Amino acid sequence: AVIDRAGNIRLLEPIQLPGTRRAFVMILDDSPSIDPNDSANTIVVVGKSEPRRYAACVVLAPHRLDVNRVVRARLSTRKASFAAAEETRALTGMEIGGVTPFGLPPDLPIWIDAAVMTRARVVLGGGSRHWKVIAPPAILLTIPRVEVVDGLAADPTQEALARDP
Repeated sequence: AVIDRAGNIRLLEPIQLPGTRRAFVMILDDSPSIDPNDSANTIVVVGKSEPRRYAACVVLAPHRLDVNRVVRARLSTRKASFAAAEETRALTGMEIGGVTPFGLPPDLPIWIDAAVMTRARVVLGGGSRHWKVIAPPAILLTIPRVEVVDGLAADPTQEALARDP
């Protein structure tokens, strides 16, 4: 059981999230249904120059993180990529697919794509592949080192419309 922000005790229930196996979810709002477009991934990225620089990026699951342009420029490096699973685990203590922006190392910048903040709520990793947190996106602004970044990720549906009107 958990206590939500309003002081209500809630049981953690196993539920089926779209595209996942069963996960235990801590629901921090009162909406019963889950929109797959509310899912957000926390992705650790790395600048390949020495010393290596890391950041955690929170983007909506259907969107594509712009590693080659935006991330590379923000890391001030010539090359950037997704951190390997081993690097992610060593840096965060979490497995890819369950990384949460909460409780990350204090020196790790956290960049949130501005599109995440437009959702009524988001489904975030809960620190393991079997836990998710559902909350209003404003909860992300309570984390130290967070910065909302316009254009950090691209919406593939908008890209398709731009290519083929």
